[in-house]
This record gives sequence, structure tokens and C-alpha cells, in this order.
Amino acid sequence: MRGVEERIPVWKAVPLGLQHALSMDVYIVPFLIGTALGLPAGLLASLIAASLVAAGVASLIQSQLCLRLPLMQGPSYVPIGAMVAIAASAGGGLDGIGTAVTALIPGALLLCLVGWPLRLFHRVIRRLVPPLVGGAVIVVVGITLMPVAIQADVLADAPERLNGNLLLAMASAALLVTASLGGGGLRRAGAILRSGSVLVALLGGSLLAFAMGRLDLSPVRAASWVARPRFIGIDFPFHVQPGAMLAMLLVYAVVLAETTGTWLVVSAITGQPFGEKQADRGALGEGLGCLVSALLGSTPVTGYSANGGVIALTGVSSRRVFAVAALFLVAFGLCGKLAAFIACVPAPVIGGIFGVLCVVILMNGLRILARASEENGHDERTAMVTGLPILLGLGTALLPRALIADWPLPVRELFGSATAVGAGAAVLLNLVLPARRTPLQRAERPASLPPVQTEATLAREAP
Repeated sequence: MRGVEERIPVWKAVPLGLQHALSMDVYIVPFLIGTALGLPAGLLASLIAASLVAAGVASLIQSQLCLRLPLMQGPSYVPIGAMVAIAASAGGGLDGIGTAVTALIPGALLLCLVGWPLRLFHRVIRRLVPPLVGGAVIVVVGITLMPVAIQADVLADAPERLNGNLLLAMASAALLVTASLGGGGLRRAGAILRSGSVLVALLGGSLLAFAMGRLDLSPVRAASWVARPRFIGIDFPFHVQPGAMLAMLLVYAVVLAETTGTWLVVSAITGQPFGEKQADRGALGEGLGCLVSALLGSTPVTGYSANGGVIALTGVSSRRVFAVAALFLVAFGLCGKLAAFIACVPAPVIGGIFGVLCVVILMNGLRILARASEENGHDERTAMVTGLPILLGLGTALLPRALIADWPLPVRELFGSATAVGAGAAVLLNLVLPARRTPLQRAERPASLPPVQTEATLAREAP
């Protein structure tokens, strides 16, 4: 695994960054919100453009300034229900979007304060996310994202198209596995093939879709070259609703739990310690990213775990690559044709690649969980703290959306994120189930010990 501070040449960083940008389904969340509100095509396109720009800016903030880990930010699925409900109750259209994004601002500012200057978030992490819980959360992230890849990207289509969807998904996944593992004996060419494996799978899957008549490029031809994102207070009116702001505070709590799981994933894959300073800086970066997103008229952002899977497959974790990927997202948002092009990548292609990345995340979590289980003892408590969150997270991911739609808004928002449910269950079970303290656990723990010890940090500490 190459280091996060490696200064990769620009000619290498551009294709590596492009595959990170293309592997993110940034456009899906604004598309779902816009179609649910019945927005006209022009306003829907500007909402997608705003999400792309906000994702790029938020990724720059986290990867280069605050958290300083190779991390990509994008729209979270958690706030979709709340955004639609608030905007619809305010009349929809520009007024409704203005009310919904205004409600996002106080929570974003509160996240910034918790990270800095209050510097409180690391205390929450230290208390609630010891290594056992951290490993469980990473496993939950990998498992709960699998149904998203299968159901939302592959199976959510007309029955007569499902066979084609499965073929595209399996072919894209096979291309990704072949490119990432098959180049092992090709030396320099194999290293290039592995580092560009996601891009190879995206291009190969898209070409297969084109041959099957499943790649529609007409939106690219119809899109304009230049697109300007809209700004709150200029294009969207400020509409203050205290009740909506309170509802969004709950949404932010769930989003923060979701994105913390991604931080642990990236820390585990890259071998970078995740300590007190990183936790506080991450909360500040999350707040700043969500604030920028709200000002652009977009939704709260969260860390995308799939990009951690890309790191594990390619072996490249340089933050320079992620700066390039973030700039690509901004460019996609400011250029209508580029935004339309990324939106044209067939969903089954994304789903097949996403599924493989979930497997990589899951296996990294299992490795950390195995070591943490040895330290805590392989007893019934350890099994429950690690196993029940997986069951609850997977069960939440499989809940029928129609059933959740009838639940009260706060409960609906919580169960809208299977990752947050599983992570929350791991934290809660670790707190309430009585622990059997072993001699290793009774030993004094150094103040600088990060919440998650990765294989790389353990190797550095070995005599």
C-alpha cells in the first residue's frame, strides 16, 4: 500500500482520480429528491450540478485540510425522506428547496463547533468506539452496503430488463476482479492495470452496455457545456422553520454515525492511525462540507466507503489522487455535458463494481475484528457485540421501503440508514452488556492509543 503523502505525478493522478470520481453515484440522491418533488428538468439538472460541486468541495476540505485522509464525500441517502417532506410541506419548487436547505445550516454549524473550537468529538469516539466496536462498524458498513448495490442498482428495474442487468453487473465485477488480481505477474504493466482496475471495469461495462443497446448518451448531447449551481439567498430563498431545523439535527446525528464508519474503513485500509486530533478535525470537516452543500442548495454530505474499497484494490492511497478526484467532481458539476456523461453510466455497471468494493471493505473489517476479539476474549459478549449489529443492520437494509414510509419521521430517518442502525447497535451493546475484564484489558491504556489499531500500526509497534 502506497502512503497517503506520496506525491504521485500528475499524469498518473489524473486517471486514478477519475476512476474515484466515476465510481461514486453522486447524482442519485438529488435525482431521487427532485423526482419525488416533481421538479422541472432545469431545476433538477441544477440540483444534480450543485451536488457534484458540493461533493468535490467537501472532498477537498476533508482530504486536504481537515481529516487529511484519502476520503471522498458525497450526498448521503439518510436525509432524502426529511428533505422531501420539508420541501413538499413548504410548497415544493424553489420555495420548498429553500426551506429544506435553510434547515440544514444550524446543524452544519453545530458540527463545526463540536469539532473546533470545542473539540468534543474525540471524547465521544474514545468512549463509544473502542477497537471491538470499530471492527464491528466496518463489517456492518461492508455488509449493509451490499443490498444497496444489488437492489438499488441491479434489481430495481422492469422484469424484462433484469437478465441484462445481471449480465452487466457480473461482467463489470469480473472485469474489476480480473484487472485488480490478474495483473500480478505483469510487473510494471500489472501495477498500472491494478491501479486503474475500477476505470477498466467502468469503461468495459459501459462498452458492453452500448453493445447491448443499454447506454443512452442522448442526455449528453442535450446538455449545455456550462452549468451554474444555484445559491441559497440568491436563487433559493431563506425560509426558517424551527421544526424543520430540529428534524435536521436528528438527520445530522445519523449522518455523523454513518460517516464515522467510513473514517474507520479508510483508516483500516490505509494503515493510518485514527486518534483524537483526526476525530475532531473530521467533525469540523464534516460540518464545513455540509455547510457548503447547504449554501449550494444541496443535501448533507458523508464519506463514501466505496472509495476505501478502491484504495484496497488499487493499492494507491495518495491524497493527491483524491484532490484530483474532487476537482473532477467540481468540473462535472460546472460542465453540463460532463455531469450528464457520468449520469449515463448504467446503474448495473455501478452495482457490480460497488458489490466487489463492499467485499473488500467487509474483509478488512473482519481482520480488525478478529484481532480485537482476541484481546477481548472469544466469549458470548464479544459474539453479541459483533454479531447482533450485523443482523440489525442487514435487517434494516432489507426492510420494505413502503413499510418505513408509514413510520413517524424521526424513526423513519433513523431506519433510513442501515449503516447507522448497525453502528448504533454496536455502540449501544458495548455500553450495556456487562464486560468480563481480562488481564490485557485491565492494563493501563496509553492516552495516545487510537480507537482502531490497524495491521500497519500493530506492525510498527511490534519489537
